[in-house]
Amino acid sequence: MSTLGFIGGLEFLFILFLIIFFWVFTIIALIDILKSNFESNNKLIWVLVVIFTNIIGAILYFTIGRKQKIS
Repeated sequence: MSTLGFIGGLEFLFILFLIIFFWVFTIIALIDILKSNFESNNKLIWVLVVIFTNIIGAILYFTIGRKQKIS
């Protein structure tokens, strides 16, 4: 229950869960990028995109970037 604008215990746990989830998702994307082979400078570009845009960059990488890997 929140009073006077302060967040309660459940709200705090929910926000903490979201922050941890977004960080883990971003770290997984960075690890996958660094372990994979890409053409030319695509690896550097994807690392920068994921670092500077966090969750949006990770989502973009998993939807678009994984198709650019060299098999």
